[in-house]
Amino acid sequence: MKRTSISRKLLTRVLSVYFILTISVTGIQIIAEYFNTKSHINSELLTLQKTISGSLTRAVWELNTQQAVDISEGLIAIPMIKGITVTDEANNVITQLGEVLSAPSETSQDTFSEHQSISSLAEGLFGHSFPLIFEFSGRTTTVGTVTLLSSNDVIFSRIEVGIYFLIGNAIVKTTFLVFLFLLAFSKLLTEPLQELTDQMKQLDLHDPEASKFHIMNDEKNELNILEDAYNNLIDELVEFKDKLSLSQRETNLANDKLDEQNLLLEQEVARKTSTLSSTLLRMEVQQKEMLEQQNELKAENNRRRKTESTLMTTNKELKNSILELNKAQDRLLEAEKMASLGQLSAEVSHEVNTPIGISITSTSYLADIITKLQQDISAQKLSKRTIDCFISNAQHSITLLSNNLQRAAELITSFKQVAVDQTNDKVRLINISKYLDEIIQSIHPKLKKTNHCVKINCDPHIEIYTHPGAIAQIIINLIINSIIHAFHDINRGTITIDVTVEQQRLIILYRDNGTGINEEQLDKLFDPFYTTQADKGGTGLGTHIIKNLVVGTLNGSIDAYSGSEGGLSYRMTLPDMRYS
Repeated sequence: MKRTSISRKLLTRVLSVYFILTISVTGIQIIAEYFNTKSHINSELLTLQKTISGSLTRAVWELNTQQAVDISEGLIAIPMIKGITVTDEANNVITQLGEVLSAPSETSQDTFSEHQSISSLAEGLFGHSFPLIFEFSGRTTTVGTVTLLSSNDVIFSRIEVGIYFLIGNAIVKTTFLVFLFLLAFSKLLTEPLQELTDQMKQLDLHDPEASKFHIMNDEKNELNILEDAYNNLIDELVEFKDKLSLSQRETNLANDKLDEQNLLLEQEVARKTSTLSSTLLRMEVQQKEMLEQQNELKAENNRRRKTESTLMTTNKELKNSILELNKAQDRLLEAEKMASLGQLSAEVSHEVNTPIGISITSTSYLADIITKLQQDISAQKLSKRTIDCFISNAQHSITLLSNNLQRAAELITSFKQVAVDQTNDKVRLINISKYLDEIIQSIHPKLKKTNHCVKINCDPHIEIYTHPGAIAQIIINLIINSIIHAFHDINRGTITIDVTVEQQRLIILYRDNGTGINEEQLDKLFDPFYTTQADKGGTGLGTHIIKNLVVGTLNGSIDAYSGSEGGLSYRMTLPDMRYS
């Protein structure tokens, strides 16, 4: 029968399992890298959507086909973009460049919520479509759609180096493991067994003492047990040989002693056999105990894997809950912002009614005196006194009409600028002093109902590039908070706004002389949904919106202080602002 090496057999089985496991893990890593890269490309497409949607919407709304084509040509030059299609609100193609799906979906524009994912396995293309929504006068209109496509070739080009690295890493680890196992099996099993075999082949029956095993190994293992058993057998053979020699020299004189020695030898052999059997039995017991321990370890590992799976599932659910809470918070913040703008719009509209009504009355009166003048002319009753009276009344009416129309125009202009800034995040150059006056003018209808006053101390030459909508929202929220909370029981309150520039930083110091707040309320001032008037309709989002605008939108910082004598102060620092 052909001899089979135990070490080679063990090595073959271990490496076979490791090779299959390595191939499986490497394949899973490559698949995960593919889907991860595809997810990144989809995220880049969504980011690109936010970048181009505004300009494309304006171009399609204004029927500027050439601008839409230029934007599309610029996008198709990006290596990630393999195809782009722009259609109008009637699904008529405005421009179509690069790859195109063979069977595009006929999705109605009314079904778009944010974007629609597109994927074609046969053509290796994927991407998404999104509507072009134009906002005008507080209403939204879908003016067209845009389809952005990418391909699997882009994914493979990005993960090509990673695939080579994964395969190379698996090959290096496998090679090192093969070498390590070969060295370990050779050192711990093959070489000791070969040494034992060679020593057994060199057994000399004439001198068995010289044939004892001598393994250079201090460890106590199965090989040492075999060595001890073989050496014991050699000792017995030596002893038996000595006794046999003695008995041969005294054969004629000690036959009885020979029988006795034979009996003793049999007893010794029986004893050694019993000892060997006991040793084998103990080894079997130890092996059973090791198997039981292995089973216990496997059961413990299974329990830990189940616990880990449960923890991962719970962690995933918690992450999803946090994401939903963040989305809900963003929607509440946006609703609070639009509610503030709506209330401001209603108050401005009510305020505009007064100068418009006076203007209509003046116009009617002017029409009446003109009719009376025409009647006097027709009846030939015209006199110098009549003309003077008509001129005086007409001038008075025109003065009233001009002043009130100018007042209405100022209110509408201030509100329009502030409202546009709050719904538009574009950065533009503003004069801080004039812009603060426009903000105060836009909320004049609300201040008019109170006896409170607002004082602004600002250098009229300070101009900065910033988000004016964020500035307006911050000032309006601060003033409304002062009116509702700080001046709740105060008839004549004073609000002071000081604006200065210190070391290339714009400093806005807002103060009121209201009731102030205690230290516990001050610590929770910027927390979302924290309010001291929850029973009166307070949402607790005013100061939270202010902090988000200062820190997130304007990249600045805000601190609040409340003195022992009452009142509340806010210090806002806007860094790295270009000013003149």
